[in-house]
Amino acid sequence: MDRDAAPCIGVFDSGVGGLTVLAALHRRMPRARLLYAADSAFAPYGERDAAYVQERSRVLTRFLLAQGAQLIVVACNTATALAIAELRAEWPEVRFVGIEPAVKPALAARAEADGPVGVLATSATLASGRFRKLLEQHGTGAAVVLQACPGLVEAIERDGPQAPRTLELLRGYCRPLREAGCTRVVLGCTHYPLLAEAIRDAVGDAVRLLDPADAVAAQAERLALDLPATQAPAALRAWSNGEPALLLRVAAACALPIEGVLELPRGLPQSIGPRDLQQVV
Repeated sequence: MDRDAAPCIGVFDSGVGGLTVLAALHRRMPRARLLYAADSAFAPYGERDAAYVQERSRVLTRFLLAQGAQLIVVACNTATALAIAELRAEWPEVRFVGIEPAVKPALAARAEADGPVGVLATSATLASGRFRKLLEQHGTGAAVVLQACPGLVEAIERDGPQAPRTLELLRGYCRPLREAGCTRVVLGCTHYPLLAEAIRDAVGDAVRLLDPADAVAAQAERLALDLPATQAPAALRAWSNGEPALLLRVAAACALPIEGVLELPRGLPQSIGPRDLQQVV
């Protein structure tokens, strides 16, 4: 990317988990203008139906486009699984980057002597057609332990990643992976890297955790190569309709220099069409 280019990239998640993806984007593209929307008031997505997740994803996409985003990163596994196809159909002129559990690289790197591959994810992600197809393509004949984690995202959003209730839930979900002898664990939700050390403690220090955030950032960089530079300087801006203090704590833990959090509207902004996009960008 041209050193002087500063594309504007919008990132959204159901809450603070997508900050792990935002951090990967910031490391790879420090001159980019990054906009982050945390939909914490409507979290968790992982226990909602497809229509709910699609509607919230539309709201967040419209908001980020109205702020000047030229490319949208869906930093939520559940929203990618249930909504990204609809977003691409509604805004064919916009580039979208999604995230999905790193099942393919986990299985590709697995040796015969290794234990099973564990997958921690939301119920909606594991039940989605997108995930089932991914597993069918790459998991045939391989030992895979799927573990849904209901309530874990909600606990992170409500109490924080290090709260006793959050860690108690996590240990319960990790127990089947430890008992199965998993040597690789796929983090199938962007909130879960916030619990990386606790997951290692619960499954075993030797376990390898797979987080696709860096791969998402690399794909976003490739798609941003020919985007025009924005007039605004490189910056990190964040909006939330949840607790700003939690977002700031997690941002600091991710080494993100976010100094303040703006209020994210809960309602539906005016629809953004191709003509509007030309004016915004």
